[in-house]
Parts: sequence; C-alpha cells; structure tokens
Amino acid sequence: MDVRVRYAPSPTGLQHIGGIRTALFNYFFAKSSGGKFILRVEDTDRERYSDESLEDLYSTLDWLGIKWDEGPVVGGPYGPYIQSERFDIYKEYAEKLVKEGKAYYCYCTPERLEKLREEQVKSKSEYQGYDRHCANLTDEERAELEKQGIKPVIRLKVPTTGKTTFHDVIMGDITRKNKDISPDPILLKSDGFPTYHLANVIDDHLMGITHIMRAQEWIPSGPLHVLLYEAFGWEVPTYCHLPMVMGKDGQKLSKRHGSTAVREFRDKGYLPEAIINYVTLVGWSLDGSTEFLSKEELEHCFKMENIHKNPGKFDYKKLDWFNSQYIRMASDDRIASLLTPYLVKAGFISDPPTKEEEEKVRLLVAPAKERMKVLSDIVELSKFLFKDEPVSDKDVYIAKGSDLVKTKDALVEGGKILFDGLRENKAEEKIEEELMSLAERLEVKVNGVFQPIRVALTNSQVSLPLFDSIRLLGIPESERRLERAINLFKEN
Repeated sequence: MDVRVRYAPSPTGLQHIGGIRTALFNYFFAKSSGGKFILRVEDTDRERYSDESLEDLYSTLDWLGIKWDEGPVVGGPYGPYIQSERFDIYKEYAEKLVKEGKAYYCYCTPERLEKLREEQVKSKSEYQGYDRHCANLTDEERAELEKQGIKPVIRLKVPTTGKTTFHDVIMGDITRKNKDISPDPILLKSDGFPTYHLANVIDDHLMGITHIMRAQEWIPSGPLHVLLYEAFGWEVPTYCHLPMVMGKDGQKLSKRHGSTAVREFRDKGYLPEAIINYVTLVGWSLDGSTEFLSKEELEHCFKMENIHKNPGKFDYKKLDWFNSQYIRMASDDRIASLLTPYLVKAGFISDPPTKEEEEKVRLLVAPAKERMKVLSDIVELSKFLFKDEPVSDKDVYIAKGSDLVKTKDALVEGGKILFDGLRENKAEEKIEEELMSLAERLEVKVNGVFQPIRVALTNSQVSLPLFDSIRLLGIPESERRLERAINLFKEN
C-alpha cells in the first residue's frame, strides 16, 4: 500500500506547536515510508477564517523546510485542496446518502431546537440531543415545509443500537455505543456548508488518505467518522491518534505556559532545525536516548510505532538548550546573517549595514554563539558595543561576598593586571591566573574581581567573555570605561 497522509489545519489562527507537531509526524512518516504528504486547508469556518492565518500556515511550513507533495499552490491529482472550493462535492455525497435512506432532510428551526434542549435539561431526560423529529417526514410534509421557505439541513441516521469500533495504532481498539454517539449529527448545513465530519471523511477518502494521524482530542469523533465511512461503503483508513502536548504542569499546552505560536518562536530567534528536532521528540523517540536528529535523519528513521501513548511534555528550557546547541553548530556566516535583522531593529546598525558594520557583526558572532540561547539574545549581549550607557549604581558592580572597598581595589588592581598584560602580549590564560590570584589577596571569590570589570566595560553583569569584549571595544575604549568606573568609586 502506498502511504498517503495529510495535514489538514483550519486557518483560524497562527500555527501552534501542537499543530506543527502533527504536521511533522505526518511528514516524517510519509517520507520514511516512501509515501506522499498532502496539505489540505479546511477553511469552512468562515467566521474565524483569516488570510493572515493561511499565509502563516504556508510561511511556517516553508521556514521549517516542510514541502508538501500535493496541496494548495503545488496542485495534485485530487484537488482542489481547499475545502471552500469543494462544496459541490460535499452536496453531491450528502444527497447520495439521503437517496439511499442513510441520511435525511431536517427542517427544524433554531427556535424549536433550543426549546427541545431546554425541555430535556429541565426534565433531566436521559436522552439529550436531537429527537429525530424529521427522520420520517413524508414527501407531502417535506413539500409543505419547503413551501414555507425553510431550507433544510441534512442529518446522518445514526443507529440507535449496537456498537461501533475502530482500531488505533497507539490506543488499540476503541469502542462506543451507537446510542452515545451524537444523535443524527448535521452533515450539510442549510447554507450549503459542510460540517467538519462530512468534509473530513469525504476528502480523506477521495484524496486516498491511508493513515490519519491527528491529535488524541479527536478520538471521540472516531466512531462517528467510521459510521460515515460505512454509510458510504468506503474502507476505513488506519487511525493513529497522537499524544497531547502538555506543559510541565501536566495541563494542555497553552499561552499561560508561554509562547505557543511557531511565529513567536521564530521571531524570538529559534532555528528551524531546533524546533523540528525538539518538537518531534515531544511524544516520539528513536531509541529512548538519541536526542539530536536532523530533518534528513528523521525523514529516514521515523516510525509510527515509536510514538508514545502518554502525553508529551513541552519543556521551554529544554528547547532553549537544543537551540543553543544548534546555534553553536551553525556556521558563523549563517549566524551573522540571522543576527543582522535583530541589530537593525534595535537601531544598532543601519539597514542595509555598511561594510564596517558587517565586519563588526562578523567579529561578534564567535563569542556570542557561546552565550546565546536564542538569536534575540544578541541585543542585550552586544548593546555595550553600540550604546554606551554606564552603570551608576555601585551595587551592580559589587559581587556577592565582596564590598565597596574590595570592589574598588578589584577595578584598580585588576585593570592594571589586565591591560599591562595585554600590552605585554601575555597569554590570556596567564592574565586570568593573575586576576584569580588578586581575588585570593582580596579574599573574595573570583567573581569579586571579574564582575566589576565586566560591568565597567559592558555596562552589564551578563556579557560576552571578557577578552572578547575588550577585542571588540578596543583597548583604548576599554581603558576609558574602566577609568570611568574607578572614578565612580572614588566619589563619596
């Protein structure tokens, strides 16, 4: 069997981590199986649809390097791949079910349905839901209702007895009593719009989808979809419901945990390979220990059987660590080009950068790579190079365990050791040893010497490595800043 899977998002919001995880699982399963990855846009919710969401879908997949074999833009033999362009198809198949007695026209008004719901709640009826009022209307009764201008919906006839079972690759057999399935759900609305269930089943069948990989939250819809497949006389695809993506607190990942939209991660400065690698490991593993896997490796090694049954936890700190590792592995030229927009936005360099600014960014990359978790960190890390905003609060200079007098001595004596050593071309390791010896003489921890010097030069407690900062600033400017800090401590 040729594997055909699909990612079928609704363009009603930005692409989020859970959705993209579904896309990645489908994509990697297709590639590792020699199959096809189909993109389908389920845009029938016109009230919430937005062009921005559709563009975000395309741009996010493009940024991740996920290319669909069939779908919008690229086309394919089973199009159109946008549901709003397939309404005639849904109408045809819904009416086919009516002709075969497996569905029926329903003329109940919203007012009647609301009154029915209120009565069922009030009476605490065991039976909740549609009462099949229109299931057995005669032709004359339907004609009379249509004369009144009432446009009907089409409802599926759900069996009132028996059970429906479908098999899930991860969860095993899932069974539900038919009487507990939504009673005669609407398939086609009065305005001609299909419901999710109808459009989803028809599209999956007509597009030859062999495996349906979707979030576990869709499990309750499984029996209804199986009933629809059976009503049409179609073969049911293989189901694989994916584990939920949770926050560290065990609750479904949401904005209360942090960023969830892929665009937010992209804007903050996560690399696509880090997102792909880490997100794929949320609910899947190769062997329980391998962590770093490239997109190309995943295209070959991904197996559906390795998807976890239990929910996957999304750990933002773990993602930061993955991203920092990928930043370090990337070439300096690539990182330089990626950092430039952040520096332009911060107003540090011009747009486009001058040759001098390009060289400055290039020199900045090597030391910055070791300090960045995300690319946007570069703004704070490099601010001292572009804007000199001296720290006037003496407490910022004073490290834990030190005091005002020892901090002043660290600046004076440490500065002499540092710059005399650089002029004498001493090895940086030798200068560091002398600074550590100074810390011993002053009876402070090493940071009691390094922190005040760091703050003096970079105006921050967190910065690039000391010697790299001096190289980027230049010795004259570095000495000027150190002298300024010493004078601050000489003030009463």
